Amino acid sequence: DFSMYYPLFAQAATTAVYGAQVPREAARAAFAEGAAAVFPGDAARFGLSEPLNAQEQATREAGQQEAHCNALPEDILPGFVEAQRLRDAMLADAALTALDAHGAPVVVITGNGHARKDWGVPVLLAEAAADVSVFALGQFEGEPEGAVPFDAIAIARPVDRPDPCDAFR
Repeated sequence: DFSMYYPLFAQAATTAVYGAQVPREAARAAFAEGAAAVFPGDAARFGLSEPLNAQEQATREAGQQEAHCNALPEDILPGFVEAQRLRDAMLADAALTALDAHGAPVVVITGNGHARKDWGVPVLLAEAAADVSVFALGQFEGEPEGAVPFDAIAIARPVDRPDPCDAFR
């Protein structure tokens, strides 16, 4: 429902907005070569020059598989994780650029996968600028099961739409 987003668009007219779009070519390159190889800044600043530990890599690959309706070949999952790491770093870099230019607060609007405090943008911000405080809000259409990696959650009214995974069945 657009009314949910209208206040953001209204505020954007008077606010500095920093984009963090990852061009398709860069995402494909990260997929093939790793996020560090294509990040346009200091990849080490955001921990991209180090591989993920085996447990986190496996967990993130499983998450990518689930997010893609369990329809991906196993051998391409590491590439999906690298593309997500690149997106996280681009978001973190844009947030720090905005913070340097305008001071706090800075708001990053993104999906739950990038907002996670266990491996998303908050982790990269802590890596690059340990003195920056972060508040992560997760958004759900129903009460999540188990612990969630956010400071708080917001429950939205579920949207009536077809199951996107039906296309893969």
